[in-house]
Amino acid sequence: MGKKATKAADNMYYLARIEAAESNDEFTSREKAAEIVNIDRTRLARIELDTISPYPEEVKAMAKAYNTPELCNSYCARECPIGKDSVSEVKIDDFDRLALKVLGSLKDIDLLRASLIAISEDGVITTDERPVFEGILDSLEKISDNAKALQLWAIKNIKIAE
Repeated sequence: MGKKATKAADNMYYLARIEAAESNDEFTSREKAAEIVNIDRTRLARIELDTISPYPEEVKAMAKAYNTPELCNSYCARECPIGKDSVSEVKIDDFDRLALKVLGSLKDIDLLRASLIAISEDGVITTDERPVFEGILDSLEKISDNAKALQLWAIKNIKIAE
């Protein structure tokens, strides 16, 4: 493998390509990677050096070629003007860790359900119900993030359809 690009060392697109190079030597070369991903070589270099932001189609192409579906999630959470405000970036751990996180976030699901039913009975969220409701929303966000991380793990490791 060629030398590492120190200027791009913390760039997620560069890191994804380097990770892909561990199983496919063609990704060790930026030129060959650009050809495979169908992005101009200089444009890929500028993306990896953080001098320009990639287009969403380019992120999708890199994610598919490098087998790093988390690139799309990271792009949406970090760079997309709409996603930055609504998408949480998730971290893909090992399967056993992810499974435990999902199960842990679901442990109080019956309590969440009961609380939501109690709050919604009159169709109004009162001032005293608001902290409980915000807690429900936080718990749902945690469940969602853990489920998304597990889904990305599955796409990456067992090649399930997106």
